[in-house]
Amino acid sequence: MTRKVLLAIGTRKGMWLAIRDGSEWDLSGPFHTMTDVHAVAIDTRRGRPRLLAGVHSEHFGPSVVTSDDLGVTWQEPGHAPIAFPADTGAALSRVWQLTPAPAAGPGVVYAGTEPSALFRSTDGGVTYDLVRGLWDHPHREHWTPGGGGMAIHSIIPHPEDEKQVTVAMSTGGVYRTTDGGETWEAVNTGVQAYFLPDPYPEFGQCVHKIAHHPARPGQLFLQNHHGVYRTDDLGATWHSIAEGLPSDFGFPILVHPTRPGVVYTFPLTADHTRFPPDGRCRVYRSEDAGESWTALTTGLPQAGFWSAVLRDAMCADDATPAGLYFGSRSGTVYTSEDDGDTWRQLATHLPDILCLRAAAVG
Repeated sequence: MTRKVLLAIGTRKGMWLAIRDGSEWDLSGPFHTMTDVHAVAIDTRRGRPRLLAGVHSEHFGPSVVTSDDLGVTWQEPGHAPIAFPADTGAALSRVWQLTPAPAAGPGVVYAGTEPSALFRSTDGGVTYDLVRGLWDHPHREHWTPGGGGMAIHSIIPHPEDEKQVTVAMSTGGVYRTTDGGETWEAVNTGVQAYFLPDPYPEFGQCVHKIAHHPARPGQLFLQNHHGVYRTDDLGATWHSIAEGLPSDFGFPILVHPTRPGVVYTFPLTADHTRFPPDGRCRVYRSEDAGESWTALTTGLPQAGFWSAVLRDAMCADDATPAGLYFGSRSGTVYTSEDDGDTWRQLATHLPDILCLRAAAVG
């Protein structure tokens, strides 16, 4: 690696941080013990990186904490940083996603929450305001919880147009704004919801994750509750790219940080068992935007692996060369430095891994 890399590991019992400076990893933690850490962001838009974590304590409830010294110290506001206005009649259950905007908006951070809502910060993630345009959408009363809850878990700001943002939720589908959040449209054409009377509805799909590469802002990839899809027109139409995968069910989907069109997923048997097929730990990679897939197995256990990888437990850094990471519900983190051709263990015996985020911070 040409620069120091930070990997943040969010689990059901706190957070661990791993730093690589050279060839070895230094793992520290736990931080925020006995909290669920569903969301982590590493904001590198300013001179000093800022870590943001969505934590949830069974006693104190949900909050967002920040660190400006790579986890040595943490700050939490005296007031709730994310709170629903009184007139909504809603209360925050969890923070599921924290996403810094592109460099053009250095203070803007988005948060996706449960219940399904989008919040926006303009002070680097210290305070947040509800994006009312999405909350007041007429579809909202029809959104229903998926197996993991009813939350916005994917937020993709357009890399060139600050007024365009795409979000995804379970269960509701994909929505997009082109006017800075004032109005939103459902963009789910072609995504199947087999559990509904109309299998191709305007909204109501149980989306598990969406991802994109900034160099191709119109091309998005989607892992659904049954179905893997691609759009080349910013969500106006989607088509299946699941052929060649052992299952079309799974949670994460990841686009390579420097190779547009290279995409990764981790298939599971659908949909009540949710084990890797045949108990084999296999990441699948496509190098042609989903037209074909290759199983990546070197360094991964190929027998007796019955753990899953959750929607935010697969990520990449922005170092050179890029590093790839995924973490299992059995507490093991794997990393690859050759685009997934080979993998090695970075950490093991951690609690249930909920999310990973990595970035070059040197």
